[in-house]
Amino acid sequence: MEDITITQSGIENIQVLQNIGRETFYETFAESNTAENMRDYLEKNFDTQKLKSEVMNPDSFFFLAWDGATPIAYLKLNTGMSQTEPQEAGALEIERIYVLQQYHGRNVGQLLYNKALEVAGELNKSFIWLGVWEKNFRALRFYEKNGFTAFDKHIFRMGDDEQTDIMMKKELR
Repeated sequence: MEDITITQSGIENIQVLQNIGRETFYETFAESNTAENMRDYLEKNFDTQKLKSEVMNPDSFFFLAWDGATPIAYLKLNTGMSQTEPQEAGALEIERIYVLQQYHGRNVGQLLYNKALEVAGELNKSFIWLGVWEKNFRALRFYEKNGFTAFDKHIFRMGDDEQTDIMMKKELR
C-alpha cells in the first residue's frame, strides 16, 4: 500500500480542500441526484468564502489524506456550535469523510476515522456522531463495522430533494 499521510489543513490549503471536496462528493452522489441539484450543492457548499469561513472556525477541523503529493481524501470534524445538529458538549461530529473512488478499499477512510478518534481523545469527548445517507450502504457498513449505532434520522436537502440521513453515534467512554 502507498504511504498515506494525514495532515491538518488550514487556510493555506483552501483550494485543495475545495477541489477534493467537490470531486469526492460528485463521485459519491452524482449517480443518485439530478445534475442541477449536484451543481447547486457543489457551488453553494464548496464556495471559496463559505469554505474559508469553515476552515477559520475554531470549532471545526479539517484533515487531508495524501498519497505522496496528491490529495486523495479529507475529513471534517465539528464541535460545539459548529455541529450540524445540536448535541451535548461531549460530542464530536464527523461531518465528512470522503475518499476518491480510486482509493476505496485501501484503508484511507479507516485512517481518517482513526484521526477523528485521536482528536476526540485529545478534546476529551464522550462520543462521536454523524449523519449518513440511508442509501449510502458502503458508508453505513463502514460505520457499523467501527461500532456506530443508529440513534435518530434527519432530513438532508439536496437541492429540491429531501433525503433521509441516519444519525449514528459511538460512545467513547
